[in-house]
Amino acid sequence: QVQLVESGGGLVQPGGSLRLSCASSRSISGVVVMGWYRQAPGGQREFVARLAAGAAPFYKSAVEGRFTISRDVDKNTVYLQMNNLKPEDTAVYYCYYDDYRNKYWGQGTQVTVSS
Repeated sequence: QVQLVESGGGLVQPGGSLRLSCASSRSISGVVVMGWYRQAPGGQREFVARLAAGAAPFYKSAVEGRFTISRDVDKNTVYLQMNNLKPEDTAVYYCYYDDYRNKYWGQGTQVTVSS
């Protein structure tokens, strides 16, 4: 079992920045994919970003250029740096860990972008 704990969400004004963190109870090195989905109020869960071993980061087109996914292997933590936030970024953000057998999810962290 993998436990994922997200943090860093909150309320921010349009144009502001937040950095989300996802701490994994298991190693994130090796053949593991980690990333983020989000679900807006009344909306569908949608892919945001992922980082696979040995691959370049991949992003939803709507966030590319504004969001950056990164990892710290020593801390077993994945980050999502979110810049120039827009109201449409408002959602619960969920971290995931995919070991190609199972996909594990965090509990989510709320991001609200509002003036």
